[in-house]
Formats: sequence, C-alpha cells, structure tokens
Amino acid sequence: MRAEPPGPPAFARSDDLLRLMVKVARLYHERGMRQGEIAAELHISQPRVSRLLKRAEEIGVVRTTVSLPPGVHTDIEEELEARYGLGEAVVVDVSGSERDVVAALGAATAVHLETTLTGGDTIGIASWSATLLATVERMRAARSQVADAVVQLVGGVGEHRVQMQATRLLGQLAAATGAAPVFLPAPGLLGSASARAALMADPAIGEVMDLWARLTMVLVGIGSLEPSPLLQESGNALPESDQRLLREAGAVGDICQRFFDAAGEPVRSDIDARVVGISYEQLLQIPRRVGVAGGARKHSAIRAALLGGWVNVLITDAEEAERLLEGES
Repeated sequence: MRAEPPGPPAFARSDDLLRLMVKVARLYHERGMRQGEIAAELHISQPRVSRLLKRAEEIGVVRTTVSLPPGVHTDIEEELEARYGLGEAVVVDVSGSERDVVAALGAATAVHLETTLTGGDTIGIASWSATLLATVERMRAARSQVADAVVQLVGGVGEHRVQMQATRLLGQLAAATGAAPVFLPAPGLLGSASARAALMADPAIGEVMDLWARLTMVLVGIGSLEPSPLLQESGNALPESDQRLLREAGAVGDICQRFFDAAGEPVRSDIDARVVGISYEQLLQIPRRVGVAGGARKHSAIRAALLGGWVNVLITDAEEAERLLEGES
C-alpha cells in the first residue's frame, strides 16, 4: 500500500492562517472593504472572512481604541464612578470664574435631565441653588410629560425677591417636564424645635412630606459651610453663631440644610430640629440622587457628600473632578 505524502508542518499551516487573518483584517479595517469584497478578492467564503475577523479581535491582532475629542472626559467620569461608587458622573470642561462654572454646570445638567428623564419620575428639588437656577433656565420643554411631579425638598420663604427665585426654580422645572409642581409653603429654618413641630402639624405641610417617601429622584446643590450669596440674600442663611457651632462640630457642607462632616457623616445639632425639610435618612432612601456642584470653594463639601453617599450621580467641572481623584481633603 502506497503511503500518502506528508502534509505541511503544523507551524506552516499556523503561519499561513495567521498571515491570512492579518490580510483580511487589514483589508477590512484599513482599506474599508466589505466582507463580501474581501471574500471575492481572496477566493474564500464570506463566513470564513467573518470568522477570521472575529478571531483577529480575540487574539489581539485587531485592537479597538476610542480617541476622546477635546472637552469630553469619559475616562475621568469612569474613574470618579469607580472611586466613589457613583451610578454616573458627568464632567464638564470649563474654566474661569465661579460664575462661569455655574453657567456651564447648569447647561450640562439641563442636557442630562433632557436625555435621562423618560417618564414616571417624582422629582424632589432643593430650593436654594444658583446652579439649579441656571439649569432650569436652560432646559427646553419636553414634547411629552416626562415626570409626574416636582416636589420642594426644603422650605425657603425669605426675602420676597429671592422667594420668587425659589418659586421659579421649582415652577420652571415642572413646566419643562410636564409635571405637577408641589410647593412647600414654609420657611426653611425656624427659630425653635417647638415652632417647627407646630408647623409640621399643618395638613398642607403634611401632604408635601408624604410625597417625599414617593420620590424616585432628587436634584440638589451641594453647599459649603459658608452660605452662598443666594442663600445670604434669602434671609434663611444660618446666623453666624450657628455657623460657628457647626464649624466646631466639624461640618464642611450641607444638602438641603442637613450638614455633614469631612467623612460625609451627618453632623447632629439642634439645627436639625429646626429645619423644615427632608431628613438625611429620607434622602438616602431615594434611588437617584443627583448632586450638581463644582469649583474649588466647594471641594471639601463635594468630596464629603460623595464619601457619605449623599448623592449617587455627580455633575461637576473637570478641575474639581481632578481634585476629587487626587484625594485631596
């Protein structure tokens, strides 16, 4: 019986296959040829072209890379999400004054809301935030209803002109989303715990508080211990004596007048018993907590809010994002 001639060595067949794989990959990725055209040119089947392209990716002959255009920071966003356990981070490319940062964050937040609100949300919103005012001023009205209600999270009746700003903040967000606006007709901070207790017995206040348990998301600013100009103007800024006590207790910032220390832990004081607004415990029960803040002045407060889990979505500027990743306190 006559023996069959030996076939080519295994390494030769392997080299030939690798050479074919690379040729197919270059024709497809570099010359932009379609799989059918490659099959015709190389006299192989189209399914084999497809298999070779898939294998080229598996063994690293072809590697997919994404080049970030200027002003896009998805790499930093992913680092922030991993570092602080965020559901999402949005980093805005902006430089300049604090006013420039506020305007840019407002525009970015408006776009974020327009693209992520799809219907069925009950949204809580803070009363005092220049950045949130910038947000609602830039929002375009949705073509259909994308939220059921917008609910005020903390009282804010103060100087009349600024009271109108707080009303406009909630009203414009409700109008842009097609939601029903729910106002909290009360001051944000009362003079005593007994005064707050008496106010909370009012049925109108109770109806708003009942809605806090049904919120699916909140939109809040992150405040530094030093009150913002807007809060100062409102007549609801903490007296200097209260600020001093909070500072001595380690407070670095607040959300809805609930103060926290550098580790994000709540700072308990008699101020809590005087605030007409959502509590820390209620806030943490809300699935989506969007915090909007940036700038060097607020760094300690932003970092603490992230460490304490006060927010799980952060919209901030690129310089602050870098500071957060450097781990500065």
